[in-house]
Amino acid sequence: MACRGVSHDDQPAVRRTRAFPGRGVSHVDADQAGVAHGVPSAQATAGAGTLDEPGGASHPQGALADAAGDGAASEPEPSDGGDDGGGRRRGLGSFLAELPILVVVAFVLALLLKTFIAQAFYIPSESMVPTLEVGDRVLVNKLAHEFRDPERGEIVVFTQEDGGPAAPSDGILERLQDTITSGFGVVPEGEKDFIKRIVGMPGETIEMRDGVVYIDGDPLPEDAIDDGGYLSEPDMVDFGPEEVPEGEYFMMGDNRPNSSDSRALLDTISEENLVGRAFVVIWPGSRLSTLEIPDYAADGFLSEPASPSAQGAEGGP
Repeated sequence: MACRGVSHDDQPAVRRTRAFPGRGVSHVDADQAGVAHGVPSAQATAGAGTLDEPGGASHPQGALADAAGDGAASEPEPSDGGDDGGGRRRGLGSFLAELPILVVVAFVLALLLKTFIAQAFYIPSESMVPTLEVGDRVLVNKLAHEFRDPERGEIVVFTQEDGGPAAPSDGILERLQDTITSGFGVVPEGEKDFIKRIVGMPGETIEMRDGVVYIDGDPLPEDAIDDGGYLSEPDMVDFGPEEVPEGEYFMMGDNRPNSSDSRALLDTISEENLVGRAFVVIWPGSRLSTLEIPDYAADGFLSEPASPSAQGAEGGP
């Protein structure tokens, strides 16, 4: 009888048994056992790497694959949602632990935004009617004058103390402190925020006659403002002429008969006391609008005062 594979033993093939979990007793030929001990047989070599043969022929790889599959099937599968309650509790606990940090971060960001970038202001009086109504809320850009000089016609918020200009707070810590205290309703005694329009620039001569404002002798165009213009009365008290000091600005309310501004109580305002430029009405929603800077040049009026040399040349013989 011909021998199979590389086996030269005259003894009949020994049949061994091997137990596989969940499969009972499996009979493995000596040739198959040889594969397990590293001695390939012709039958094993012929079937290497073939896991799916026609007719269901068995080979060592198939036996090992079956064993591995049975072992995997015998392991318990994880339950679906068995620990959902504990997971939710851990998630809630983690959120509650992080909540104070989130609140602090949000507070710091809001504080920095309000101190250095933008702040909302409430309009309490009629001094800027018809441009701004009582109850309007405007957003003020605090960086507007960090990179350029103030312009004529801008609506600005500035600080002023009763009876004189407020001391400027240029330090970062001082500005942070002012923002924090004002947020809790605590402001320096006598110091107030005002909102007006810049009318006179440094070095200009301001005069008001019969309700008309004159800048260096030229009337300020009344139709330069698109959102309603100024309110004035012919019998208003005349003012000036008065020269605006260097580094300061002459402020007026659009409601000229009912505005306390640089004509009387407030005097001229130093650039250091400017908080920022009001650029948009954010509340109420029906009045949502931007606050544009009037284009006085389009009406033939110089937006900046003429230099002394230019004035001398113009008025010379």
